[in-house]
Amino acid sequence: MSSGTIPFKNLARKNLADVQLRGNLLRATQHSLAARASAVSEVPEWELLRTAAHAIKKEAVDHLATYLEQFEAQVQASGGHVFWAQTGRQAAEHVVAICGHHQATLAIKAKSMTSEEIGLNQALLEAGIEPVETDLGEYIIQLAGETPSHITAPALHKSRAQIGKLFQEKLGCSYTDDPQKLTQIARSRLREKFLQASVGISGVNFAVAETGSIVLITNEGNGRMCTTLPRVHIALMGIEKIIPTFDDLQIFLRLLARSSTGQRLTSYVSIISGPRKTADFDGPEELHVIILDNERTSILAHPHMRESLFCIRCGACLNTCPVYQRVGGHAYGWVYPGPIGAVLTPEMQGLTRGRELPYASSLCGSCSAVCPVKINIHHMLLWLRKSVVDSRRSPWTERLIIRIFAAVMKRPRLYRSSARLARLLEKLFAKRGKGLPVPGWSLHRDFPPLAKQSFHDLWKQGGLS
Repeated sequence: MSSGTIPFKNLARKNLADVQLRGNLLRATQHSLAARASAVSEVPEWELLRTAAHAIKKEAVDHLATYLEQFEAQVQASGGHVFWAQTGRQAAEHVVAICGHHQATLAIKAKSMTSEEIGLNQALLEAGIEPVETDLGEYIIQLAGETPSHITAPALHKSRAQIGKLFQEKLGCSYTDDPQKLTQIARSRLREKFLQASVGISGVNFAVAETGSIVLITNEGNGRMCTTLPRVHIALMGIEKIIPTFDDLQIFLRLLARSSTGQRLTSYVSIISGPRKTADFDGPEELHVIILDNERTSILAHPHMRESLFCIRCGACLNTCPVYQRVGGHAYGWVYPGPIGAVLTPEMQGLTRGRELPYASSLCGSCSAVCPVKINIHHMLLWLRKSVVDSRRSPWTERLIIRIFAAVMKRPRLYRSSARLARLLEKLFAKRGKGLPVPGWSLHRDFPPLAKQSFHDLWKQGGLS
């Protein structure tokens, strides 16, 4: 577990001052939302699919141990290996051990948020193994020495010009901001890595208990290159990625791409059931599946939070969130940004470390409305806010103000006297058409002007008829 509180307010303030960043974020998120809306409009039964997906994930989470054991048995029966990792450190150490066993000095990686979560790249580097991100967005981020700012679009916060300058600086190529040329440059640099690597590492979008299959959903051919060219394939999956049956997969395939990128279906859907068989033309000689807990069973045990395990990492809640649209993913201080990150980080990193994140929301409910598996994200944020207050982790000034407010609201005479005092202060200090300048509050928003007459006064005067 990381130490230190995530300074969301400071990071957000810094990003708000970056005009180019805000422009990049707004263009990218609005494009994604428009594409999603168009794709969803083609599916009249969209709400039925969301309801069905919610029910499937609930079934899987409610009987998680059973389905995970079934999945393990099927993977082993197909010739694969399964390792259970309680912590991120254990998972990273096991990956390093597999690489060491095969004397690998290079590991190519398909996109994986789970690998980001466990700090895998750093662990590989410390062991003398070069990790190479092959997803274009992840490759850009790796060159920049940054972390992803979005669940599905790691480099969403960068413009084409910024990427062109980055490639010029890091790869020594001529400057261009043409997307096709930039993609070609990355492809030419990565091709030799694909051919050299003996170990490929990927995440897992879905794990099918019935068949022991892992499912990868990508828009670039790099995913298949990572899982078929190297002799060894290591797949990292959180325990929540399990779904009961192969038939369940068709529902999630219809939901995920539309919610994430606005496509009917992603370019590549890879279904992997064990290592290469004798009759297969390609595929790895070894398949290792690492099943990761890393605080997920703690979330499972929490009745108010367990629904967050339904998340399929589509990123739709980020795109629609008015907070994320303005401050970007890096302000959230850990791997998972946006509304779902504001839920997961306090759960997985601790409430002390992530105590500011539940407040990184307007509670508009848009995140819950777009979630393809109907997670009540904003309700969880409210519960986490309550947990922050109950644990006395909120600022003492805030606790004092709430106590004073509660005392005033419980006493009618005190309430009426306070209201008269507030009106007097407003006349003395407030600007025309504005409310009282309240310390702290007024830095970011206006305090609503008070009504000229209170409800009680109007009632006494008969002015409510």
